[in-house]
Parts: sequence; structure tokens; C-alpha cells
Amino acid sequence: MDCPFCNINSEKTHILKNGNYVRVIFSNPRLMPGHFLVVPKRHVEKISDLNEKEQQELFKMVIEFQEKILSKISSGCDIRINYRPFQKQDGLKVNHLHIHLHPRELFDELYEKCQIFEKDVFNDLPPEELDKMLKIFSDD
Repeated sequence: MDCPFCNINSEKTHILKNGNYVRVIFSNPRLMPGHFLVVPKRHVEKISDLNEKEQQELFKMVIEFQEKILSKISSGCDIRINYRPFQKQDGLKVNHLHIHLHPRELFDELYEKCQIFEKDVFNDLPPEELDKMLKIFSDD
């Protein structure tokens, strides 16, 4: 499948802002009104693949558009990045790094349909898991 973020379809994809290395687009399909994507122009799949200039512009745009969402659309904003190489690219999953900006309100549709169930998924951190993770990620 061709990358829809490398080969922008101007009929389906509306660009809000173009930077040197990054663009902001409306998510289509979208989860809620005002769902934007911040997308590097260069094809990369992970945030660690970005060079320093791309990283700087990417985070600058995320901050800029989060503030626009908070001042004009909603009182909250979720910022999300997914890296799922185990999933095939399709109409919803794209193998090109992008950051989701989701305008949020208490008890919005996303909360009512799925996040209300998160409390059943979260568990306390067991001591043996903490020890294991500390060993894996500690600086030697």
C-alpha cells in the first residue's frame, strides 16, 4: 500500500499548516471533531528515526496545535503516538509516524464508548515487575 502521508491526496487530506519538515492535517477518518495529525514530511515510522530539526519542528507544531485546541475547541487534549509494526497498514493504520491530537471533554463520546472501561484494565505495579524493569532499564 502506498503511504498516504507521503503521497498526499488533496481531495481527501486537508493541510492546516506546512512547515519545513512537518505538516498538520485533519485526520480523515477522525475520532472526533478537531482531530488533527502532526506528520513528518519525510517517511519515518518511529519517533527515534527523526533527525534533530524534524524533532524540534514536530514538537513545536504539537505544542502550537494543542494550544489552539485548548483555546478554541475543548478544555482538554490527548496527544498520542502509536508504533505497531505487528499490524498491517490499512485505512486506519499507516506505517508513517504521526501524532494524534484529540480534543477532549469529560464524558465525551470516546470516554463513553471505550475509556470508561480502562479502570478494569489497569493494575497495580507488582514488586517483581518493578524489579525486572529496573534491571532492564537501569544505567550500568
